[in-house]
Amino acid sequence: MVQHWRVDREEKYEIVEKWFLKDLEMIDGKEADTDNPYFDMHFHKVYNMEAYSCASKYTFARTLSKLNAMYLKKDFKIVNFDDTYLNDDSIWSSSNRDFVVVMKVCFYAFSLLCLSLCRLS
Repeated sequence: MVQHWRVDREEKYEIVEKWFLKDLEMIDGKEADTDNPYFDMHFHKVYNMEAYSCASKYTFARTLSKLNAMYLKKDFKIVNFDDTYLNDDSIWSSSNRDFVVVMKVCFYAFSLLCLSLCRLS
């Protein structure tokens, strides 16, 4: 964990605490259905964390999951996260957010086209 602060124009970072991935037992996103940056990391004790944003919280969880799958292959739990956004193979994942934007634009364009072709009698 890194602490960040500014002194005049200079930014300072200090490593406050270190953890090993092998000691991680669970990541708790607290509320999967709300947009909040808070989550808990369960090691030998529970650490309450706040990410920069909800998107960065999900990115962090995906990264830990990939690191675990690549190096440790340990079974740790990721709870209270929306699985749709955790899996990279999902069309709704953040790596494919351009696809989601294009789908929304197409939906609105199609709706406008339908409305313009409807006859008002």
